[in-house]
Amino acid sequence: MIQKFLYLEWKAFFRSASFATNLALKILMGFFAIYFILIFLALGIGVFYILKKSNLDPIVTVNKFIIYYIIVDLIIRLLLQKIPVMNIRPLLILPIKKSTIIHFSLGKTALSFFNLVHGFFLIPFSVVLIIEGYDVLSVLLWFTAIFSLMYINNFINILLSNKDNLFAIFLAMAAILGGFQYYELFNITDYTAPFFDAIFNTYWAFAIPVLALIALYYVTFQYFKNNLYLDAGLSNKHDIAKTEDLTWLNQFGTIGTFLKNDIKLIKRNKRSKTTVGLSIMFLFYGFLFFTNGIEAYNNPVMHIFAGIFVSGGFLITFGQFVPSWDSAYYQLMMTQNIPYKGYLSSKWWLMVIATVVTTTIASFYLYFGWQVYLTIVVGAIYNIGVNSHLVLLGGAYTKTPIDLSSGKGAFGDKKAFNVKTMLISLPQLGLPVLLYWAGSSLANANVGLALVAGVGVIGFAFKDKAFSLIEKIYKSEKYATIAAYKQKS
Repeated sequence: MIQKFLYLEWKAFFRSASFATNLALKILMGFFAIYFILIFLALGIGVFYILKKSNLDPIVTVNKFIIYYIIVDLIIRLLLQKIPVMNIRPLLILPIKKSTIIHFSLGKTALSFFNLVHGFFLIPFSVVLIIEGYDVLSVLLWFTAIFSLMYINNFINILLSNKDNLFAIFLAMAAILGGFQYYELFNITDYTAPFFDAIFNTYWAFAIPVLALIALYYVTFQYFKNNLYLDAGLSNKHDIAKTEDLTWLNQFGTIGTFLKNDIKLIKRNKRSKTTVGLSIMFLFYGFLFFTNGIEAYNNPVMHIFAGIFVSGGFLITFGQFVPSWDSAYYQLMMTQNIPYKGYLSSKWWLMVIATVVTTTIASFYLYFGWQVYLTIVVGAIYNIGVNSHLVLLGGAYTKTPIDLSSGKGAFGDKKAFNVKTMLISLPQLGLPVLLYWAGSSLANANVGLALVAGVGVIGFAFKDKAFSLIEKIYKSEKYATIAAYKQKS
């Protein structure tokens, strides 16, 4: 039966209408995976000797701070790890045990990169401990316990993936705990380190996380088993409809009509509301650059990178998925007498308004000086003049339908944020950094900012030309997009 499931997964991948796009993105993501694997390998081998050189006991130090490693791992999972999706409903009428379907689905998560990548740190570190004379059995039991905790995070993520705002809650919790420890108000490691030390120093404490993992797997299995019905976890939830007129937008004609639809979409759906939340988080991204908190970011050239993100959070997260936001009724829209230019203009205006609002809110960066806020304003000009067109252009080739009620079903696509969004946005960040570097190298920082702003103004001046080109591409991709949106699996 497992072979049958694997066969179906293989067919679903190659028969997808967006196969070429998904394959290219998976190859690109593969390079990123290799990059992180090499980093984890280097840390696994080198952290022992780095700590020894600093006159610290490696295993004691790792046990002290590993609680933060576990919390950050859970935060990253909540943000990026997608739960594997199977087309469950057709399988329910076949002579397949429900337990088999659930075990296979949960087993797919066990092979996730987010689980396996930890082995590239823990295995080399454990090998180095054994080579350096630590007790072999203690090391093996410690490794088993820590890896069990990583898989506990995996199943916690599965159970919590249909809950709203958990990413922000856990991120805030990690920031508060780290801040309290930094300012010596409260040190959580005083309470967690003894537990991890006990795992290493005794032959029985390792069983606690192992038994917890087994129990959590059973809980997860029972949760999905109880929801594996068409009228339970697999049913569509119907919310009470709310009427909002927004008649003041009627004065803007066709663009106003589309803007009303977009505003209602953002207010009523989990996926879109999460996108707004993420864009607010981007607003504070500049603190990493402008406070000199991270040495690698203490570079004036990287400040324009921050300016793009701070002012363009909504543009990046929302704009990358135009027209996917309307995938549920895109076919119906295409049967109407709707001008593409009006449709795209409404999306463009929505992103521009959000960029202006975000830039205004970001005025608190004036605390760091006029130069810092000027960098954010220049980033906003570039976002409006250039990146707003680029995200719309990229949207023509992004044929991934969006489930606006993401997280409602037991086995649904529960992630409100997709790493592909960030991958597609990368080319939009290189040009302003290059322009700023060229200007600041040839003259000074103000010239670099002037070059970036100048390109943004030029892009705004040629808006009509850009829209004509984008409109033609959307028309040429129209039927391929409709075919892709019809796919539900």
